Amino acid sequence: MTEKKQRKKVIGITGGTGCGKTVVMNILKDRFNAGLIIADLIGHELMAPGGANYKEIVKVFGEDILDEDGKINRPRLSKIVFSDKEKLEMLNQISHPNIEKAVVARLEEMQKDESISFIALEAALLIECGYMKYLDELWYVYADEETRIRRLMAGRGYSEEKSRSVMKNQLKKEEYLRHSDRLIDNSGSEEDTYEIIRLSLEEKPL
Repeated sequence: MTEKKQRKKVIGITGGTGCGKTVVMNILKDRFNAGLIIADLIGHELMAPGGANYKEIVKVFGEDILDEDGKINRPRLSKIVFSDKEKLEMLNQISHPNIEKAVVARLEEMQKDESISFIALEAALLIECGYMKYLDELWYVYADEETRIRRLMAGRGYSEEKSRSVMKNQLKKEEYLRHSDRLIDNSGSEEDTYEIIRLSLEEKPL
C-alpha cells in the first residue's frame, strides 16, 4: 500500500500597502523554503494583452489607459481607480474572479511540488475576496502608519497624499486582526521580522 502524501500547509499573507508583505514573502522563500504565489503578479499577467482580464478592463476604462504599444499603463489605471471607490470596485469585479481561478490552479500545482516545504499565498485582498477557504493560517503583516508612508514615498515614489489615499481604501488594523491567526510586525529591521516569522512557524496558531 502506497503512503499518502501529506498536504502542504497554505499560509495566507495579507496587510495594507507599505506594510512589507514582499519582505515577508522573500524571507519565507529564501530562509524557510516556501513556494510563493503572489496574486498581484498574477493580476499583472492577466492584464497583459491576451490575458483573461485585458479586453474587459479596456472596454470599461477606455483606450486612454493604454500605452503606445497597446499595453495597459498600470500607473495610469491606478490613478483613476484609487481616487474613485466605485471605479476601484469595478476593476476588482473584473479582475478577481480570473485571478482566483489562476491562484487555485497554482495552489494545486504546488501541492505536487516536492521541492518546497509549504505554500505562502500573498494578496492585499485575501480577506475581502474570500481566499480564506484555501488557507490553513492567515498572517497579517503590520507596520505603523508613518513607516508605511515613508516606505511608499521612498519605494514607489508616492506623495504623502497619495499614500494616505491608497491606505484609506484598505481594511483597518482591527479588521485584519479579526480574521488573522498571527500578526507579523514588520515595523523594524528585516532580521527582527525574520525572528518573528521563525517563532511563528514553530508555534501553533493563536
